[in-house]
Amino acid sequence: MGNGSGKLPLAGIKVVEFSHMVMGPSTGAILGDLGADVVKVEPIGGDHTRRLLGSGSGYFPMFNRNKRSICIDLKDAGGLDVARRLVNGADVLIENFRPGALEKLGLGPDAFQTSNPGLIYCSTKGFLAGPYEHRSALDEVAQMMGGLAYMTGPSGRPLRAGASVIDITGGMFGAIGILSALLARGRDGEGALVRSSLFETTAYMVGQHMAQMGVTGQAARPMPERISAWAIYDVFETADPSELLFVGVVSDGQWRNFVEAFDLGEIGRDPRFTTNNERVLARDTILPVVRKIMGEHSRAALLERLEKAGVAFAPIARPEDLFDDPHLNANGGLVDLTLDDGRPIRLPALPLEIDGAIPGVRHDLPRAGGDTEAVLRDFGFAEPEVSALLAGGSIASTATAGARAAS
Repeated sequence: MGNGSGKLPLAGIKVVEFSHMVMGPSTGAILGDLGADVVKVEPIGGDHTRRLLGSGSGYFPMFNRNKRSICIDLKDAGGLDVARRLVNGADVLIENFRPGALEKLGLGPDAFQTSNPGLIYCSTKGFLAGPYEHRSALDEVAQMMGGLAYMTGPSGRPLRAGASVIDITGGMFGAIGILSALLARGRDGEGALVRSSLFETTAYMVGQHMAQMGVTGQAARPMPERISAWAIYDVFETADPSELLFVGVVSDGQWRNFVEAFDLGEIGRDPRFTTNNERVLARDTILPVVRKIMGEHSRAALLERLEKAGVAFAPIARPEDLFDDPHLNANGGLVDLTLDDGRPIRLPALPLEIDGAIPGVRHDLPRAGGDTEAVLRDFGFAEPEVSALLAGGSIASTATAGARAAS
């Protein structure tokens, strides 16, 4: 399974995906990694996400492996008919376009109640039903209005998280909803309309801080200003100030191990500090001693001692450092893919194991329309139909697009 072989749990499930950017594609990517046949419907010329620059340049390669691509002109009557036939042959539809966009094309959930009553129709949107549901939304919009940006930055400086965490988590909730609906369909044969959203996902993620307010009567402070539940739970400079290290001592047992690993002097021998709450109250006394010790050793030496002590620790890494991470490279946590220009790239696999193996890659990143003809044949289109659709421009394949460009 780690190399893409073996029986995966969603083998035989057909998914048609109308999506772009991150939220919808991440939903489809999860299903694809778990074995579903995911057909990505792109406009003629390909999804514009393929051509984003800057921080968006990684969206397509990260969230579109294990999918096949078909290019369809949905503004053309023949193209729309192709799309409907694909959906009628599918188990799952995923879409993340603006509210009402697919309904206007006749591809909304009501359009398939008779023709495909077992269809699981998943819409990933900005908001669930309510006063906001027709608004456009982005990951950053949800983080700002859902309280996450407030919690991430210092007071007066809201800061979005450093990854598309709401898009991706919203996509995960979409996948959870789809899997639940497939399980229910196995019992009663009925399809379902599943919706996941950015705003409600953000609210769920800050729920712990809402609960803190309810329990203590005091509002949670932004993370840079929070009062930690532990005395040692911070980032420290090492002998090389550029090599930072996080250390968390989160139990009385870990404190004993930490004291054995590092000579804290009188602080390490003081019986008052054997319990966590006493250590928290003495944080201003303990931390300067720990900072001095950390600053006297190399990070490599500290990592070795901390691992032996069994406390929580982490070198502060950059995303690009993970390409060479020994753990990810040893356990199949990075998968090999090929970019459109032929360059190889390694990207994170689905972060779970099934029967001891991490799901791998069965289908490399698709070229725009690279699977058009094969998909149509697999969904029951006859050869003359495929040829006529290609000639008429309702659909396109990589081959036909290249031939037109050459002419």
